[in-house]
Amino acid sequence: MGRLMAIDYGTKRVGIAVTDPMQIIASPLDTVHSKDIVDFILNYSKQETVDAIIVGWPKNLDNTDTNNTRNVQAFINRLKKITSIPIHLEDERFTSKIAMNAMISSGAKKKDRANKGNIDKVSAAVILQSYMERNSGF
Repeated sequence: MGRLMAIDYGTKRVGIAVTDPMQIIASPLDTVHSKDIVDFILNYSKQETVDAIIVGWPKNLDNTDTNNTRNVQAFINRLKKITSIPIHLEDERFTSKIAMNAMISSGAKKKDRANKGNIDKVSAAVILQSYMERNSGF
């Protein structure tokens, strides 16, 4: 069994989270510049088996596209050209707020919470956890 990887894609930064090999726990992994994300995924998938990539899908509350939806779709199209790893979409509404609350609850310092890269990778973990819960059959 391989890992699941989640992506919180932004035009500047991309938050990345992964599961353990048994796909039980979702953990924040890293934040990279958006121009480096494809290389990051390719390098990571050479070192670790990745069963699927879960991409946060941006939608407004009324289910219309956001300003970033088109960028995420372009990223997915690019990713599909360079890897055969299955790609799944997961609703990313409220993930940044949930990530911030999780960081506060865990006792993260204000300085760490102010770092947007930390919020992005925790948001990716929230996306991944949501996907895992929705697909667990429980």
